[in-house]
Amino acid sequence: MVLEVLNSVHYNITSMVTEVAPVASIAILLLTGFLLLVWNYKNTSSIPGPGYFLGIGPLISYCRFLWMGNGSACNYYNKTYGEFVRVWIYGEETLIISKSSSVFHVMKHSHYTSRFGSKLGLQSIGMHEKGVIFNNNPVLWKAVRTYFMKALSGPGLVRTVTVCADSITKHLDRLEEVCNESGYVDVLTLVRCIMLDTSNKLFLGIPFNERAIVVKIQGYFDAWQALLLKPDIFFKISWLRRKYEKSVEELKEEMEILVEKKRNRISVAEKLEDSMDFTTELILAEKRGDLTRENVNQCVLEMLIAAPDTMSVSVFFMLFLIAKHPLVEEAIMKEIQTVVGERDIRIDDMQKLKVVENFIYESMRYQPVVDLVMRKALEDDVIDGYPVKKGTNIILNIGRMHRLEFFPKPNEFTLENFAKNVPYRYFQPFGFGPRACAGKYIAMVMMKVILVTLLRRFHVQTLQGQCVEKMQKKNDLSLHPDETSDLLGMIFIPRNSDKCLDH
Repeated sequence: MVLEVLNSVHYNITSMVTEVAPVASIAILLLTGFLLLVWNYKNTSSIPGPGYFLGIGPLISYCRFLWMGNGSACNYYNKTYGEFVRVWIYGEETLIISKSSSVFHVMKHSHYTSRFGSKLGLQSIGMHEKGVIFNNNPVLWKAVRTYFMKALSGPGLVRTVTVCADSITKHLDRLEEVCNESGYVDVLTLVRCIMLDTSNKLFLGIPFNERAIVVKIQGYFDAWQALLLKPDIFFKISWLRRKYEKSVEELKEEMEILVEKKRNRISVAEKLEDSMDFTTELILAEKRGDLTRENVNQCVLEMLIAAPDTMSVSVFFMLFLIAKHPLVEEAIMKEIQTVVGERDIRIDDMQKLKVVENFIYESMRYQPVVDLVMRKALEDDVIDGYPVKKGTNIILNIGRMHRLEFFPKPNEFTLENFAKNVPYRYFQPFGFGPRACAGKYIAMVMMKVILVTLLRRFHVQTLQGQCVEKMQKKNDLSLHPDETSDLLGMIFIPRNSDKCLDH
């Protein structure tokens, strides 16, 4: 029997190899996979987060961002793995950070002044190496930012108070234009029109149809949000991107027409000083060869969309919070009467409105609109002991950070959270450092003026007890209410009416 087994005539060597080969191949593949897994684990295990697992981990994390949206995905990963998490977005290592010391480190250093996003997506919306919001070329961004900083500070900041107050008064005098048949106020449209009108008077100065452009700004924002992190293959499928491209082109064409009107107005002006503003400065820079025409148009577009996009939603949430918290409203009204009284609001009132300011801060902390800041590492670094390689994407989850550290009642809406001075490392609604929000000072002025002017005239109520906690929201590029809801309207009751006195 032994000889029979060993006899090559009776034992087919070729057949034996064929049968053994698949088993050996599988074993080699499994061993290779295990070694790759160990290699990747050793290189990335110091940072918490999902495993690499032969590329499956990066694919799943990227799909989660596309499916859930930026904000929701970031909150999921921080909640699951901690406040310093490593994931992947289109195959690139991405850190999600909600720890205050780490956030502070990133914001204050100049090697985090670049942003990240799909190149094709940013090109589609006109932000690739243009404008200031998502310009990821630090040199070009810095050159453009100078014009924004000049327009958003100094004399422009002083002028904002009068311009904004006049705009609010004008829109409140014709409130019926934003009311439905039941008399409920479309607050989002109202505030967006006020913000857009104010921005136009300060920075462009060309008349246009506010409501029409507000709709186009919403379309542009939806496209921006949808395209920012899409994979390259998405842009090769025309029917998928067509509706977004249409929304972008509609607003860009409108801006080109308005800026061209501004150019014509400048060319025939007897005194150029009479036409000097943000857009004029950009056009003069274009004539000197410092900026391209496309960059000028994009800068004007971004200046006009900034307030109607995010600040309007912030004020919307604030009014809902006031409606739910009558004691807060009472404190605000008492301060308004003490500081402003019956006269027009002035720039020197801004520093005195501390209750209003604390209310704004607590609203932005408790119910943020921009709760994420996106950056890219321009050189190798170490953050809180974790190694960070050049080119790493970074998302600062400041909305979550504001509920984790320092504040005595982080999960409640209460002005007690700002009863004492809050160190700025724990509270960053506008960011700080080299790439802080250029409009943070003018934003505070506009929000104070809107709240003071509106609340002096109206007491606000929500529909059916609607509140920000129960409101359906979408958390992607920023956090917005679901505008398909029927309960986003409000009731504005004149302060001098009997109905208001009953409350």
